[in-house]
Amino acid sequence: MDELLSPGLRRPGPPIQIRLRGGSGHIAVVHTPETKSSTTLHPVTHLEYQSVDALSCLDTGDLRWRSAADKARRVLDKPIPVLIQGESGVGKEYFARAMHDTSARRTGPFVAINCSAIPENLIEAELFGYAPGAFTGAKREGSPGRLREANGGTLFLDEIGDMPLSMQTRLLRVLQERCVSPLGGGGSVEVDFALVCATRCNLREEADLGRFRSDLYYRINGLTIALPPLRERTDFQALTQRLLAGLSAEREVHLAEDLLKEMEKHAWPGNLRQLASVLRTSNAMLAVHEDTIEWCHLPDEIVEDLLAPVPPVIEAAPENIARNLDDLEKTAIQQVLVLTKGNVSQAARILGVSRQTLYRKMAQDPTLTNER
Repeated sequence: MDELLSPGLRRPGPPIQIRLRGGSGHIAVVHTPETKSSTTLHPVTHLEYQSVDALSCLDTGDLRWRSAADKARRVLDKPIPVLIQGESGVGKEYFARAMHDTSARRTGPFVAINCSAIPENLIEAELFGYAPGAFTGAKREGSPGRLREANGGTLFLDEIGDMPLSMQTRLLRVLQERCVSPLGGGGSVEVDFALVCATRCNLREEADLGRFRSDLYYRINGLTIALPPLRERTDFQALTQRLLAGLSAEREVHLAEDLLKEMEKHAWPGNLRQLASVLRTSNAMLAVHEDTIEWCHLPDEIVEDLLAPVPPVIEAAPENIARNLDDLEKTAIQQVLVLTKGNVSQAARILGVSRQTLYRKMAQDPTLTNER
């Protein structure tokens, strides 16, 4: 508050994002009276809030990211589930939280669940809750479950593609009926939440292969939003400076110009998560009198990656090479089947594949047979 109300600042200032000590985010506009005799407070107008909503505060200029945010705004506060797709580390949870903070449900809870991080034997109790004494090791008072905790707010299911099929069935029922039944008995409880899911894989392909329920896929996919990987974003410099500003509030830290150019060309397989980790470590390596990150401040692994020669671009192979490789594979399978006299288990061991994989390849090609 001392900084916001310090003398000499232009009044009224532009709407800005502030974060309380407890972690909650807000949009504020600071007004001061024209004279000391008139003290008035002016609330943020709807137009001002829309121009600097939580999604806008994450916008550093990339057009693909901005297009994704514009799509998200159009379905906020409507009963349309959103599926966020993108590589690991591109900021899917940050995007989902910004959607929540921009929506009318921003005063409600934001419950984030990483479906790949919960053990399979605990995910049912974690999501749906349980009655007292429902199973060994359960809390004496029971648990409402994360779905009920999200009531009135937003439920974010991260990496939903890793959810076990048995849990997908129960989740589908909850989404259809909007009621949760805890384990171990007890009546069903109505729930009301906005649903946002995220995944790093192609759920449509997973559904086609039977590894994800197709009916659940269409239930959670009201709108698909794709977030670009860091290597394809056009706002690397602005994004990097934003991350640096969040790491060092007491001083303004920059990257050396030559280093920034090399980092901008890097592939960043870990995306924003990797970049933020590198900047955090480099910032910690700065001496008290330093405000510019140089090569000497970077972790050794990143220095090696940045200085490594760029691999040559390999032109696409002709189609006949792919066919030849397929023919070689079929020939090898058929020869081993003849050698083992049709014993699929023994042939799979020789080929170094699972028996299920070998059966699948045989089913895909009727010319492959284990007949003796």
